[in-house]
Amino acid sequence: MRFAVLSDIHANLPALEAVAADLPPVDQVWVLGDTVGYGPQPNEVIATLQAMGARSVLGNHDGAAIGEVDPAYFNPDARAAIEWTAGVLDPNARAYIATLPELRIDGDVTAVHGSPRDPIWEYISGPVVAAENFEAYETRLCLFGHTHLPVAFRAVDGEIDGTIGLPGTSARLGPERAMLNPGSVGQPRDGLRDAAYAVLDLDPGSDTNTFEFRRVRYDIDRTQRLMREVGLPARLVERLSYGR
Repeated sequence: MRFAVLSDIHANLPALEAVAADLPPVDQVWVLGDTVGYGPQPNEVIATLQAMGARSVLGNHDGAAIGEVDPAYFNPDARAAIEWTAGVLDPNARAYIATLPELRIDGDVTAVHGSPRDPIWEYISGPVVAAENFEAYETRLCLFGHTHLPVAFRAVDGEIDGTIGLPGTSARLGPERAMLNPGSVGQPRDGLRDAAYAVLDLDPGSDTNTFEFRRVRYDIDRTQRLMREVGLPARLVERLSYGR
């Protein structure tokens, strides 16, 4: 089985379209939450994911956009974007978000937005937090997002090995357990502007599977122009240029 793993699209349709065009042949598309928020095209992004047959989980921005998460927990720019998003979601998008689970399990893979022990809010920001979460799920692999940073954490001989997901590299996955983050499609924050995603290759006949970190250029100017046209906060517009 080969999975496309996307996260934190944040209503950035040009970034999602670029990722979709770049995808190699895959069996499934998984999305790790925060489909909306920050960006200018939430309805179009959701419609695109539906057409792709994506299997998604709920993120904090998604929940806030339909009133299931308190927007008071967000910083002022994020809260302004959430309030705008809540006002423009069409019935299809609203119904789609309302059906998303906080956690998905399929075979040997668990998928969440934040972390296994707190699927909506916790940031797995380093090996210490990762180590604390290995006991919170039962499958061999856990896919997560939320930090917008591509990384692989592997439990090897009682230690947690953290590997930054550089473009074009792959984390080799043996029988050990691992927690994997593909980075952000629509709001990269690792200093690179390009949309980030990953391809998880699970061959049941192999002792070694891979999690390939991929990057693809997209029309950032188009997204920024649309954000300005609808009045989203200037800081959210500008940060796309720097991947921060």
